Amino acid sequence: MAAPPAPGEGPVRPVSVSLHEGTIAALKERTGKRGMSAYVEALIQRQLERDRLRELIEEAEVEHGPVDQAAVEAKRALLRGGTADSADAA
Repeated sequence: MAAPPAPGEGPVRPVSVSLHEGTIAALKERTGKRGMSAYVEALIQRQLERDRLRELIEEAEVEHGPVDQAAVEAKRALLRGGTADSADAA
């Protein structure tokens, strides 16, 4: 038995979802009527990626313990082109 397609793969099929009228209006304004499906597809794929990343982080924390927030902030500062001290000043 073949594995199901990964997110973003396989044939496109129509589905029905229920959304609030205000959400639909904002979506149409942002995407136009024809861009709605692609926009929603991208949002769902991004959320699935975030969910999986959260699961991986939780698994790693079970195995290795909680993340050291000071180390995270130091790395974040380096990625932003500064040091941990300069991140605190911002």
